[in-house]
Amino acid sequence: MSTESTESTTQTGSCPEPLPFPVGPDFRRVTRQVAVRWGNRTVMIGGDAPVAVQSMTNTDTVDAIATAIQVKELSLAGSEMVRITVNTPEAAREVAAIREQLDRMGVDTPLIGDFHYNGHKLLTQYPDCAQALSKYRINPGNMGNGKRRDDNFAQMIEVACRHDKPVRIGVNWGSLDQDLLARKMDENSQRSKPWTAQAVMRDVLVLSAVENAQRAEQLGLPGNRIVLSCKVSHVQDLVSVYRDLSQRCDYPLHLGLTEAGMGSKGIVASTAGLALLLQGGIGDTIRISLTPEPGGDRAKEVVVGQEILQSLGLRAFAPVVVACPGCGRTSSTVFQELASSIQEFLRAQMPVWRLKYPGVESMNVAVMGCVVNGPGESKHADIGISLPGTGETPIAPVFVDGQRVVTLKGDNIAETFQGMVESYVQRRYGAAETVDA
Repeated sequence: MSTESTESTTQTGSCPEPLPFPVGPDFRRVTRQVAVRWGNRTVMIGGDAPVAVQSMTNTDTVDAIATAIQVKELSLAGSEMVRITVNTPEAAREVAAIREQLDRMGVDTPLIGDFHYNGHKLLTQYPDCAQALSKYRINPGNMGNGKRRDDNFAQMIEVACRHDKPVRIGVNWGSLDQDLLARKMDENSQRSKPWTAQAVMRDVLVLSAVENAQRAEQLGLPGNRIVLSCKVSHVQDLVSVYRDLSQRCDYPLHLGLTEAGMGSKGIVASTAGLALLLQGGIGDTIRISLTPEPGGDRAKEVVVGQEILQSLGLRAFAPVVVACPGCGRTSSTVFQELASSIQEFLRAQMPVWRLKYPGVESMNVAVMGCVVNGPGESKHADIGISLPGTGETPIAPVFVDGQRVVTLKGDNIAETFQGMVESYVQRRYGAAETVDA
């Protein structure tokens, strides 16, 4: 036994000294890289590109103005690509107008056309639509049956080749290739130990996605213009399908539950499924399919997607506000209100700050409610404040870069601290702007 091993055994008894557990996600799965372009804007999917966030409008595409406005809102929230429904000739006719309106507003976010049932006709009959879109979403499961399906699929791939557009081949749980499913069910019945029907369906999803991607390549579409997805509604099915899919191909993968649901259910389900896959190095672009509440903000799904990636340490989109949950020491709502207003303030500034202050998205701000963890968390943040809890002296120390710089008192603590945050951003991150200039 070596001296090192002896010392290790001596220190810990009969067990070797433990090594620290690794921190962070697994290495990203190696994939081809797909470029989605509009004008001077290029969003890369896969390869060494960061995981991209995308969303989808829920306006009637025939209303070009309303659709363009919502695309702009989603873009400002951080959606790097936006998908729009193209389901009728009237909708297809308006796609070019939507693109023109966005260009006039200075929004260069790539548009993805979502096609079902009649995409082969719409892309062929409306070439302006085909050109104005940056990417097509194709679902082979609802393009007909047999030869008709094959012909319709080939027609869409031919249009993509002609206009030099990438495609996402998206297979859905609710629109599986019934011929392939029937064949695989028959084969399964011949097994000595047949799989469950759910397992066969998961296998068919993956097989359909891969086979259609391979056929697209045979039809002339380069492999670096293909993204795959296999959408399901349940978390465990999602994780199983994508783990399988990731081992059967090297195309970049689009992640998301096909119907996540409303409110906290949709957020939790999406987070649970996507976090497991992203932590395992699987996934190149994501969409959080939340059902909005009546009158709700569509951009919420963009924020949720960003926060999943930021929580996993994969990307940084906006400064993080650390705030305690509150307890019996913090019966005052002052710290809750301040934490909420600071978070809203930071997000509202990000469209400008992202361009003006490089690196600001990685800033940490602490808004704490009492002396237990308040000073410690504030010291660890870039800038933090520890507000007085119930019965504590009504003063609020502020820490900047780990040092206590001032103690705030009075009725204007919230406004003063927000001003300090803004001054800190200008002083620390504005230096990068000056250097670049």
